[in-house]
Amino acid sequence: MMLNNLFEQLPRVTGQESFDDLLAVPGLRIERIVSYGQASPPGFWYEQDWDEWVMVLQGTATLQIEEKEDLVTLRKGDHYWLPAGCRHRVAFTAKDEATIWLAVHRN
Repeated sequence: MMLNNLFEQLPRVTGQESFDDLLAVPGLRIERIVSYGQASPPGFWYEQDWDEWVMVLQGTATLQIEEKEDLVTLRKGDHYWLPAGCRHRVAFTAKDEATIWLAVHRN
């Protein structure tokens, strides 16, 4: 899907997260994620074989990193580096507005 503006053409279905690849070339993928109150299921952890950098462009999200006691809350403009193998989960996304993420995956 080719998006001209990250804040336009938001998904109309809010019961699930939306993932749109903006760029996919060897070794690099950039995607827009739109969340409407979704979180990782209880007990589920992401553990990826690649590095990921995430930024919240709109809304609020909270990440739980297995190796850290404190939760990481991301608001508009905040970003976070998730190195390969870092077990993490999405603990919270705002329910009253779309949370728009920019995720950069490097493998």
